[in-house]
Amino acid sequence: MITKKVLLINRELSWLAFNERVLQEANDKSVPLIERIKFLGIFSNNRDEFFRVRVATLKRIVKHQKKAEELMGENPTLLLDKIQKTVIEQQNKFESIYQGILKELGKKNIAILNEKELSRTQGTFVKNYFKDKIMPTLFPIMLDSSMPFPYLKDKSGYLIIKLGRTDKEKKSKYALIEVPTDVHSRFVVLPKEKEKNYIILLDDVIRYCLEDVFQNFEHDYIESYNIKLTRDAEIDMDNDISKSFVEKISKGLKARKKGQPVRLVYDSQIAPDILEFIMKKIKLGKEDNPIPGGRYHNFKDFISFPNIGTPDLSYKKIQPVKHPDLKNQKSVFKVIGQKDVMITYPYQSFDHIIDMLREASIDPKVQSIKITLYRAGKVSNVVKALINAIKNGKSVTTVIELRARFDEESNLFWAEKLQEEGARVIYGVPSLKVHSKMFCITRKEGGKNKLYAHIGTGNFNEDTSKVYTDHSLLTADTRITEEVEKVFGFYEDNFKTGSYKHLLVSPFFMRKRLIQLIDQEIKNAKSKKPAYIILKLNNLVDAVMIKKLYEASASGVKIKLIVRGICSLVAGVKGISDNIEAISIVDKFLEHSRVFVFCNGGEEKYFISSADWMTRNLDHRSEVAVPIYDKGIQQQLKKIIHTLWSDNTKARVLGSTQNNEYKKSTGKKIRAQEELFTIFK
Repeated sequence: MITKKVLLINRELSWLAFNERVLQEANDKSVPLIERIKFLGIFSNNRDEFFRVRVATLKRIVKHQKKAEELMGENPTLLLDKIQKTVIEQQNKFESIYQGILKELGKKNIAILNEKELSRTQGTFVKNYFKDKIMPTLFPIMLDSSMPFPYLKDKSGYLIIKLGRTDKEKKSKYALIEVPTDVHSRFVVLPKEKEKNYIILLDDVIRYCLEDVFQNFEHDYIESYNIKLTRDAEIDMDNDISKSFVEKISKGLKARKKGQPVRLVYDSQIAPDILEFIMKKIKLGKEDNPIPGGRYHNFKDFISFPNIGTPDLSYKKIQPVKHPDLKNQKSVFKVIGQKDVMITYPYQSFDHIIDMLREASIDPKVQSIKITLYRAGKVSNVVKALINAIKNGKSVTTVIELRARFDEESNLFWAEKLQEEGARVIYGVPSLKVHSKMFCITRKEGGKNKLYAHIGTGNFNEDTSKVYTDHSLLTADTRITEEVEKVFGFYEDNFKTGSYKHLLVSPFFMRKRLIQLIDQEIKNAKSKKPAYIILKLNNLVDAVMIKKLYEASASGVKIKLIVRGICSLVAGVKGISDNIEAISIVDKFLEHSRVFVFCNGGEEKYFISSADWMTRNLDHRSEVAVPIYDKGIQQQLKKIIHTLWSDNTKARVLGSTQNNEYKKSTGKKIRAQEELFTIFK
């Protein structure tokens, strides 16, 4: 995994190591039981997306094997084999962890039953439930070897059924049933018996009642097995210039639903003749690496596992606190006009953002609102505030990124809704994804226009603000607000790229400015001055930036990395990265914020950013990092980073082996996310 120029860990294998950290949470007995089940769901959902995007891309690349190997620095076919091996190892761990959790749930008076374990009373309940609720939503498809195999949807789970005949002269029949989790919960809670809670999965409710479904077909026995197909999720955009961008995205979404199969997961107990029948019909060969799994698939549904049982089985929900500068204030603008404010989620309340937009929507002094929307919530108070602003005569411009992966349909909906209400909607920038997290409000004060801005690390999304760690800077500092307005000017007219003294803006200037900041640390280290860099990121992949960090390390710059996901940099290698330490924290909240700190000879420079250090962020997206000038906020960030770095409970050391060893504990146990909540509280 060493390229000709830079020591790098392959990004796909590093991503699998990250997902292993999620699996570790499911295996951690200090984590409440229901939360451990939910981590199994998160692990499964992550893996689905990995196959839909990354493995699908690799399978395309394989078609251009020789050229691909030159570009990638390794053989894509061999890489797919490594991925397959790791995935199967993780699947085996997954099954073992799941079985262990089931036993522990039993000790807590919670049992997940299958269709063969139901008592007579429970069986009657299931039969009635099936007849009243499930049967009307089931549409079995009879399978015939001479007919094309039915289309299997991505993200859906299926039961493949064999109506068997013991008389070999009479042929068995086969059928397919989609498990209807789009209309029913995957989990059916059965009546409580003697203080014990019982759950049965929807799959097993159907299995229990298969005789009722196929009573018109002659058979001696019924077998049923779960299968699941994952499809290529890439959206192909055609080049028809007569079509609008919206039309192309809409067409691409329809095509995605019929993307090429990239993975078949099946019950490892499946009858060989049924598996062979399926593989042949969906045109998958052994080289496509079908994955034998357990009895159930689509474990992503376990993210919504019912919270039954005692309160100690789940994390206690935290109530975000109000920011001390904004608490009980009548006007957000009055506060921001006097000082910068940084809100940190989920410890502090996202309601402050809604309050500011709501205030702007009715404030007679407000002239206009401009905002970027990458992933809005399903029920979005942000959008409601923007619509209210339009109704109150404000000019509203929204930059909506239609290529936000897996949120395209939601963003199309909000774009159309805002347009209907009278907003100016800009569909991103050609050939660039707009990933910045900003708004800019123009307010008339004393006969002059005054700008108020938000620059953040996370989306304007009420739902994710409760579980993602992010920062929002609210400011009226003209050094920043005027440059934020300039970025919006670029979105409105793509020829006006502008120049920036304060903001780091990609794809035009961010990489160059970051390299300059690292070079300054190298220069200081060589001059025997203090020199260090602290980076908190989701992903560190870009080879040029990693090479520059290696150069800094070799020059004596001390570097600390907190990287949640992919880390292609190898820390602690003699002669290359001796001065680099790297950790990853996976805990109850998803570490999403990006923070850059540079020693700068003692006059520290702090930035919060929407961008990770990946080639796509630095070269192919519109991203913004904002400098933190307020000394008080700098101290807040310093305290947050110090607390995260001190974690010795949920922090894993990132090294060349990617084996996710926990950071060794010396002295007091520190769990950063709990410490931070105490600090903010």
